[in-house]
Amino acid sequence: MSSCCTPDGSCHTSEPATEGTKTVYAVSGMTCSHCKTSVTEAVSGIDGVLSVDVDLEAGRVTVVAKENPDDALIAKAVDEAGYELTGRAA
Repeated sequence: MSSCCTPDGSCHTSEPATEGTKTVYAVSGMTCSHCKTSVTEAVSGIDGVLSVDVDLEAGRVTVVAKENPDDALIAKAVDEAGYELTGRAA
């Protein structure tokens, strides 16, 4: 199984989506590349999610979805991965 993380430290499921709705979430508890992978895989499994990009240093997860994402579903996926979604990032 290959990692979703690239050598430059970015982590995503695919090439950045050019269409869709982009939402940035604040997530606490992420500290390493395993965290990036766990969150990326969990959020990518949600129907309608086109791409996920994790910024470990900023504690941000950018989700591009076909339509406005369901914050409760995103929060549940992050929680099940072992982290805490603290809200939408400003």
